[in-house]
Amino acid sequence: MNKDDKIYVAGHRGLVGSAIVRNLEANGYSNILCRTSKELDLKNQAAVDVFFAEEKPDYVFLAAAKVGGIHANDTYPVDFIRDNLQIQTNVIDAAWRNSVKKLLFLGSSCIYPKFAPQPMKEEYLLTGELEPTNEWYAVAKIAGIKMCQAYKKQYGFNAISIMPTNLYGPGDNFNLENSHVLPALIRKFHDAKERGDKTVEVWGTGSPRREFLHVDDMADASIYLMNKYDDMRFVNVGVGEDVTIRELAETVKVVVGFEGELRFDTSKPDGTPRKLLDIENLKKTGWQASIPLEEGVSSTYQWYLDNIDSFRQ
Repeated sequence: MNKDDKIYVAGHRGLVGSAIVRNLEANGYSNILCRTSKELDLKNQAAVDVFFAEEKPDYVFLAAAKVGGIHANDTYPVDFIRDNLQIQTNVIDAAWRNSVKKLLFLGSSCIYPKFAPQPMKEEYLLTGELEPTNEWYAVAKIAGIKMCQAYKKQYGFNAISIMPTNLYGPGDNFNLENSHVLPALIRKFHDAKERGDKTVEVWGTGSPRREFLHVDDMADASIYLMNKYDDMRFVNVGVGEDVTIRELAETVKVVVGFEGELRFDTSKPDGTPRKLLDIENLKKTGWQASIPLEEGVSSTYQWYLDNIDSFRQ
């Protein structure tokens, strides 16, 4: 990408999209194109067609998606498969028809089979059953990967796909009802510290292992791969190592400054024992993550403190 190329970031208000915009701006890209969902409904094919025909972006980062936690996925399966299929189909097809130079599609590590061997290699895709609670979202994301590959195979359209591990960072969701584990722990420990509680409850045994990638690293990888990677095969993006939930909770406890004890509620489910991406193909491209977990948790906690009023409304 040249610094003055017109770059469209779909989903620029989301966790990943906003990080991509920050990274582009910091690196001197001056022609960034953004639209809110109210300004452009990506589920509306006619509106997407008009947008691409008028704006003619050179590059597209497709980070827009209907996302949610286990409860939302399980409760609204139609929304998760329909909305994501519509968004992906409209944007990818319009990008090809309007001569976009390159498109990057953002997937999710939930595409892999529920019982995939660890760490999960790209070739494990479609080798087993999906996790039932989010299969609607996963099927849509798999369709997005296959659509990029199909447009590349049939039309030579340069569309690539990347699959991130668990992400966290500025702009994360800290709602205790539907947030992911890391932002939930940050809020739990902060609230407990403020109240003077002596314990913080963590679900499960603390033994499951999870991998965490700071969203600014994810954005950096996205831009790096947009510039360097052109293969049809999708690429896992992660850090290549994981921690137990207990270790994660201990890290958050130290960062927040909570001086009480952890209490693990073993009546609550642990979930999958391990979820780790194999990143050998990512390493071959020359990119690797640079933000250590404790440093990333610290900066995320500071962002939470700076924006805490918006979480208390």
